[in-house]
Amino acid sequence: MVELKTLNLEVGYGLEGDINADPISPRQVLIVRYEDISDLSIKPGELRENIVVTGIEFENFIPGSLLTFESGAAIRLTFHCEPCKRIAHLVESLKSIQRKRGILGVVIKSGKIQVGSSFQVQANKFPPLSENPYQRFLNFIIQIPSGKVVTYKQIIKGMGVDNSYLRAIPTYLKKTSDADYPLHRILDSQGHLINYVKQQKNKLLNEGVKVLSEADLLSNSNKSFVDIKDYLWKDDTIYLE
Repeated sequence: MVELKTLNLEVGYGLEGDINADPISPRQVLIVRYEDISDLSIKPGELRENIVVTGIEFENFIPGSLLTFESGAAIRLTFHCEPCKRIAHLVESLKSIQRKRGILGVVIKSGKIQVGSSFQVQANKFPPLSENPYQRFLNFIIQIPSGKVVTYKQIIKGMGVDNSYLRAIPTYLKKTSDADYPLHRILDSQGHLINYVKQQKNKLLNEGVKVLSEADLLSNSNKSFVDIKDYLWKDDTIYLE
């Protein structure tokens, strides 16, 4: 969390200096409603949120809403932050803080905000992102363009989940149709081809992606890989519209 009275919001990035700032992440910012944490006797900052707001009606503080601050900075709310064991000591049960733990968001317009900044809220300005991580996985990978690849680590960022979800990616791949989604454009975190896609190498070659072998680099392994610096998909606009 950025512990400053003035925050610099950067479009397509997040909060300046914050650990969660990332162009492809739908969780650049965590915002909580003061009324929600006050009801639970939780002090501002204890949920490790970035911003606390007050004065928003509960029915308007929802994924898909747009917050626009007086400086021009604007945040699109994406999906609810799931209560986790890190905050279990603050509440009687995690169920009691469900839908009150805050909403994640992305910065869609740059600007500075500070304590006391006024803002406006527009509900249902954007489609909310799914609360289901697997659905966010599908929504992210369907956007990978021909001739580009992503790694497991990028998928985790694009889904807006913790690194612990890396072990869930193979399960997601196994239950996803490669006829409907471009699974062949997915590599493991080291850039190697994966075992869950038929004809992955040929499909990549047909799209102009050069597939190499570690044997070519005097390695004892015959794993095929892609030089991701040449083909890695980067798009910092996927959550801006």
